[in-house]
Amino acid sequence: MNSRLLSLIACALSLSPAAAEVPANLVTENIPPLPPALIADASRYLEFRTAGLLSWHPQRLEMLISTRFAETPQLHLVRQAGGARRQLTFSREPIRSGSFRPGRGDCLVFSQDTGGSEFYQLYRYDSADGRITLLTDGKSRHTGVQWSRDGGQFAWTSTQRNGKDNDVWLMDPDHPAGARLLAEMTGGGWGVTDWSPDGRMLVLTEYLSANLSHLWLLDVTAGKKERLTPEAGQPIARSGAQFSADGKSLYFTSDETGEFQHLGRMSLADRKWQPLTAHIPWDVEAFDLSPDGRLLAFVSNEAGRSVLHLLPAVEGASLPVLPALPPGVIGGLEWHPGGSHLGFSLTSAQSPADAWAINLASRTLERWTESESGGLNPGAFREPELITVKSFDGLPVSGFLYRPDPAKFPGRRPVLLNIHGGPEGQSRPTFQARNNYWINELGMALFFPNVRGSVGSGKTFLALDNGFKREDSVKDIGAFLDWIATDAGCDPGRVAVSGGSYGGYMSLACLIHHGGRLRCGIDIVGISNFLSFLKNTQDYRRDLRRVEYGDERDEAMRSFLAKISPTENAALIRKPLFVIQGQNDPRVPVTEASQMVEAVRRNGPPVWYLLGKDEGHGFSKKPNADYQFHATILFLQEYLLK
Repeated sequence: MNSRLLSLIACALSLSPAAAEVPANLVTENIPPLPPALIADASRYLEFRTAGLLSWHPQRLEMLISTRFAETPQLHLVRQAGGARRQLTFSREPIRSGSFRPGRGDCLVFSQDTGGSEFYQLYRYDSADGRITLLTDGKSRHTGVQWSRDGGQFAWTSTQRNGKDNDVWLMDPDHPAGARLLAEMTGGGWGVTDWSPDGRMLVLTEYLSANLSHLWLLDVTAGKKERLTPEAGQPIARSGAQFSADGKSLYFTSDETGEFQHLGRMSLADRKWQPLTAHIPWDVEAFDLSPDGRLLAFVSNEAGRSVLHLLPAVEGASLPVLPALPPGVIGGLEWHPGGSHLGFSLTSAQSPADAWAINLASRTLERWTESESGGLNPGAFREPELITVKSFDGLPVSGFLYRPDPAKFPGRRPVLLNIHGGPEGQSRPTFQARNNYWINELGMALFFPNVRGSVGSGKTFLALDNGFKREDSVKDIGAFLDWIATDAGCDPGRVAVSGGSYGGYMSLACLIHHGGRLRCGIDIVGISNFLSFLKNTQDYRRDLRRVEYGDERDEAMRSFLAKISPTENAALIRKPLFVIQGQNDPRVPVTEASQMVEAVRRNGPPVWYLLGKDEGHGFSKKPNADYQFHATILFLQEYLLK
């Protein structure tokens, strides 16, 4: 254990026997009291903030952002680059999205759930008096607000009809009682992506899996839909469709012509799709068309890092020179309605997520927010290394490794493997926030693997863990453990594994298959039994998850899913386990955690359990998240660092 922290703990215990209180909505089992000195030592790492661009004001150069100044992220207004953040909402629950009404900006619509349930409701915020009005039914799931160009109404998807299917609805937020069901859909993967300039048509995405999706046109008057993308000999994924300025074409990304998502244009007259970025051998992950329709801004995901590009959308459009951006990961790309600025959020290993903009007139980069860092210097944090190894079948797999300062922590260091969720996720070189405590204060190396099934390495790689190939991704972790044993800076005798959601399943599976090479594991809202998960996950998700994990209604697949489920192999877990779960989780129900805790405890190893009664798929309220972090420090000190 870190000697400085040991002395701090001893000092604090001699001064005060009282341990830190557990937040009221947390239930703990077998977690020892948290020493006050531990909390004091980690406190600076818990005060980081982030900020993300949500929407530009349509008439003024002002940003709507999300940031936290109490327990949860709320809406704030920023009126100039580097300006003060004016808080607009003050709810105890986090606000997930928000956007100004186009044209006028007299109101905005935002979404919010309760207790992490993800049954989001839509609210109208009046810019004049701050009045907030509930627009939806208060119980169904409402997502994906898309405004018409004139701001007269917005479209969104809702499960209000039957709790399962994502139907398309329309509403004028000034008259919510007049909301109407525009089209009944089948499935939970539908989303509205854009309105035609004349307001007569919507373009929809039908998401069927990470490798397959279709685009549809929906007539706003008649409610009739028409599929734009035909069936092909192989699955094709498409996303992010936007109408051209004249409404005659659609821009969207597709992997139709290769391994990666390329940005392209489809003429609505002949339905032919023309790739525009085939020269870039990486996924285009986001794009936005300028208000005048002349420029396309897009972001490519290049080995995990984001690269911003401009492309002429019409022949003869001149391209301004973009200023150099700090290296990092970009999100929330959006043009200001006036076309003068291109906004986005940016995070890196040495900077929390903040809102930025490029001033196109002056060709300058503007930082609109500078989030607090608890008094620490983020610029001193460690940059990661990209590590690539060959797995059991020769497939290259990679991940990002954050090493502690070798001058402060010489020799071979303990390693925490942190596996992303999804499973179609990707670990990227983003800001590690409180995780920097492990690196800077405890001298741990953090490794974030991208096993097969992760996005960012092509559509073939993305499908390599589907169905009966599920445990091949667990074998990839074995290849990383082999590499750790050869690295002079990593201690193969002190390795722990952690993961959230699908990463939680991976953490459990690693304890089963690689338990002899691991000290302990942490399972955060993870799947413990695929059959009970598919039975109990929310109805709107079930069919989409069957495509990824396998359809349990097929006898052979059902037998396979049962065979690989961690609860069925719990007798093989002999190392300490920490299970963390939100009671209201709609994706991975709380029963997945409770049954795993019970099964592993029968073996005899220590099992800690933390339940958030007001949380869902992960802890979002700061007091709960802080306690989770402190308890995790204690767990790793006891079972990894000793």
